[in-house]
Amino acid sequence: MSFLRPVAMAKVAVVGLKDDRDRILSILYDLGVAQVEPVGKEALQVLEPERASDLQRTVGDQLVRFRGLKSALPPTPVPQPRRFDELAAVLAEAHVVPVDDEVGALKREEDALLTRRKSLTDDLDLFERFRFYPERLEVLTARSVLAFFGEAPADVFARLRSETPALSEAMFLESSVGANVRFILAVRAEQAEAVSRLAQQRGVTLVAAPRYSGTISEVLPTVTAELATVDGRLAQIRARLAEISAQWYPHVASIEEALSIESRKLDIYTKLAAGRSTFTLEAWIPRRRMAEVERLLVGATQGRALVYELETHEEPPTLMDNPPGVRRFEFFIRFYSLPTASEFDPTFVFAVVFPIFFGLMLGDWGYGLTILGISLWMIAGFPGGHHVPSFLRSFLKRIMGPSSMRSLAYALVPGCLVAIGVGLVFNEFFGYHLLPTPFIDPASKAGASQLLLLTGYVGLAMVSFGFLLGAIKEYYHHHLLGAMGKVGGILFAFGVAFLGLGVIRHTFTFSPLTAVNALIFGVLVAGGILMPVGLGAQEGGLGLLEVVSHVLSYTRLVGILLASVILTVVAFTVAGLLYPAHGVAGFIAGAVIIIVIEMFNIILGVFEPGIQGARLIFVEYFSKFYSGNGKEFRPFGSSRRHTSPSPAAAAPPARS
Repeated sequence: MSFLRPVAMAKVAVVGLKDDRDRILSILYDLGVAQVEPVGKEALQVLEPERASDLQRTVGDQLVRFRGLKSALPPTPVPQPRRFDELAAVLAEAHVVPVDDEVGALKREEDALLTRRKSLTDDLDLFERFRFYPERLEVLTARSVLAFFGEAPADVFARLRSETPALSEAMFLESSVGANVRFILAVRAEQAEAVSRLAQQRGVTLVAAPRYSGTISEVLPTVTAELATVDGRLAQIRARLAEISAQWYPHVASIEEALSIESRKLDIYTKLAAGRSTFTLEAWIPRRRMAEVERLLVGATQGRALVYELETHEEPPTLMDNPPGVRRFEFFIRFYSLPTASEFDPTFVFAVVFPIFFGLMLGDWGYGLTILGISLWMIAGFPGGHHVPSFLRSFLKRIMGPSSMRSLAYALVPGCLVAIGVGLVFNEFFGYHLLPTPFIDPASKAGASQLLLLTGYVGLAMVSFGFLLGAIKEYYHHHLLGAMGKVGGILFAFGVAFLGLGVIRHTFTFSPLTAVNALIFGVLVAGGILMPVGLGAQEGGLGLLEVVSHVLSYTRLVGILLASVILTVVAFTVAGLLYPAHGVAGFIAGAVIIIVIEMFNIILGVFEPGIQGARLIFVEYFSKFYSGNGKEFRPFGSSRRHTSPSPAAAAPPARS
């Protein structure tokens, strides 16, 4: 597990005999620690690139076949994973599975029956809703006439009926059901398109009359009987598929997984280079796993494989490896930009700072408990989510998917806990002072001053820490002038901060110039010189302006808190004025105002502290040291469910 840095990577070359190639690839696959890369031009000067083979096409064909079988058969438990020692054994097992023809025929029949069943159920629903039609159905499907069934609100139907005669010679048969009108519309065949277009413009869906003979009351038993026959046959097909699955699904699932693995291994062949009897591959692996990989490969090939590190100036792929709780916040870092392998991983700092910022800006234990409950509901998988209004569900889905919302919820939980603690200190419960007296009243002049001063120190610490990481990064990249410029940023930030405090408190003077004031002024001047010298005149000059704005930007932590508090105070004040003046009506109006504003505050409590808290880190902190645009580490391998790994690869896969 790494701290503040992505996992250190090394690019290695593996050289071995072709006879050991499959064994080596199997071990690398099961270890899951190697991102295999195309071999470099140095290797291609003495070796030839590998080509796709007939074997690869054979495996691909069999893989398509078994994926189809696996999706067609109902899943059954696989008693134990199977082990295949070589590809030939997998292909041999694949050839003895005899159920393709029967399963294919059953699935084709099932698909046809499901289509027919859908048509029958639609017809039954249509006939049940239009029982008021007394005539024979074949009248509606004559050669020169097209008939449609429809349903619309009464006012929409009235407009449609008044506008249709202008387009065609139409006949309506209608029946009112509550606020809606169910109708049958018959038009001449050549006028049907114009009428359908008019109905579509009015938001009315027309369904073509189905072709049946007889009245609706005569047809209903026939359709019901056919539906029962279809359901019976579907039950027989599914029972037979279940019988086949009970016998063959474990074989199919294990062979499909083995073929998928072999297909991926064969795809890797195109990245290798080979001679008459040898081959080589190049891969990125975590440096901490190098000794293990070498030991396993050399042991499995009885010393016929050679593993060594390559010297390269390429940027390695990025593998983040944070502690489990901190790992939840990688969602935000990936959303912004993945770090490169040679810079700092800011996830740990984000995981500590973001909940504090969120809780301070929310600052109310009533809102904190509410948002905590919503977050836990999201983590639990949205139980009862179907009761949420559809427009709200659609809005949330447009913002982010369920998995992203769950990741966000995990990140909000510690922030809500901080908000509950801060709210108890501020004595804020939905903006109401529930406890006797607050430890700090953010709405008072003294409380607001204390909090503004606190956020100023927080801004100074975050900006300075960002510059410190930037200086370390520049130093290790051998950019000494850049490191000097970042140090200048720290000095300038402290100089501006303490000069500002001195001016506000009337303690900074040039006459007489005390030792402390001289030190502050010297630090300020030194920083103002080092930044332009180290970072360049343009970047350094802009950096000097940014230092001041970025430190002051952290005062928004209090601004957002006060905005929420003041909004709630206004709501309670207005409600308090309405009740005495207007009695019961004023009480009801005041209650509505409070509820609306509290709901608005809850929504703001999720978005505003979250957005602004992340922004303070992304902009004011990241800009001092973070480049991003890293390439994610994508190891060759995946987890197995139905097959056993190579006995040589006993270590678990690396997290990617």
